[in-house]
Amino acid sequence: MIATQIRQKDALFYFVAYPAEDLLNRVRFISRFYAEGETIEPEKPGEEDDEVARFVAQIERSDRAFQRQLSRAKVRAIRNFYETAATQPPIPGPVLLFTPEPLRFEPLGELTSVGHLEEPGQRYLIIDGQHRLAALYFYARSHPEEARGLHVPCVIFDGRSEDFAAEMFVIINATPTRINKSHLVDLYERVSWSAPDRRLAARVVNLLYAEPDSPLRYRINRLGGRSRQEKWILQAELFNELHRWIRRDWPTLAEEASGPHLAQRLYGQVRDLLKVAAELWGDAWGHPEYMITRPVTLKALIRVCADLAAQDAEPEVGRRGRWALRLAPWAELKRTFRADGFYERFPAKGQVERVARIHRELARAAGLSVRNAGAARPSRSENA
Repeated sequence: MIATQIRQKDALFYFVAYPAEDLLNRVRFISRFYAEGETIEPEKPGEEDDEVARFVAQIERSDRAFQRQLSRAKVRAIRNFYETAATQPPIPGPVLLFTPEPLRFEPLGELTSVGHLEEPGQRYLIIDGQHRLAALYFYARSHPEEARGLHVPCVIFDGRSEDFAAEMFVIINATPTRINKSHLVDLYERVSWSAPDRRLAARVVNLLYAEPDSPLRYRINRLGGRSRQEKWILQAELFNELHRWIRRDWPTLAEEASGPHLAQRLYGQVRDLLKVAAELWGDAWGHPEYMITRPVTLKALIRVCADLAAQDAEPEVGRRGRWALRLAPWAELKRTFRADGFYERFPAKGQVERVARIHRELARAAGLSVRNAGAARPSRSENA
């Protein structure tokens, strides 16, 4: 196929006008999902004749994927636009495609930037434009002759790892469309420009979600409730508390941050604190009539963990027993965390103030001094 080769700094990619029919045969649609220790079946279509719903339900789901879930409503809206757009191009913006295969490019004579680009042996991954192409799929089925004459502008990236594609997805979507923060947290480890403190916090969150001995295993809501299991806290909320702790201690943590052991060490501290809390509060842990495993209390527990770890993190051997003795007075606070009257017992103007009040109460009961350091101001890339 004829392509234009484009160079930007160290990057090399290609611009192609792809015939719609050929393109649809060469792309794969992938949505991001999270394993829950169980098989997640595709959502069943609401109506038997809902072809869009059936298409979305059959899309491959992979734990290596990075795309958001396809929106049926958005696919239908774009397909309707293709059908009604008469005086303007239906697909004016380029679709971004990726293949890990290095593609051979042969310049046309003296035109070194224009030439023949070979096509990959495997299907392209869609970095940006999966809704547009899904809508094109249905448009081609209902208007085959019109679709056959369409050429889709495409930008093709080749010869990189899939982490490169994930990074491109974040760069493209973080600012204009505001990626779900929990989705962005899950990609931090795969984004090269992400600050090391955020990557570290993301690793700890992932360990808390996935490790078999974690009290929060599968209890973290990573993308807004796809699993049937009850969730206790949003991934973004947990990440913010861990990042608050890590940013405060970054001067002492920075040297270890690039190694694999620091995330495990911090995870172990949070795990031990939560296990002790679960033991002290017994059947109230996870009980719907108590506020102990609600976000407001879990965030306060992370802050207590930071306080306690600063004083008594080492040695790891025997740490849980030491902490159980130190936090034993918490058992007397069990009734304080009953849902009935909880907000009257911890009055506040909002959750930020309420988390701080719970933190102070838990620290006071354990004889801990509260470390007076607020959350670090988020960087521009975190706000993006």
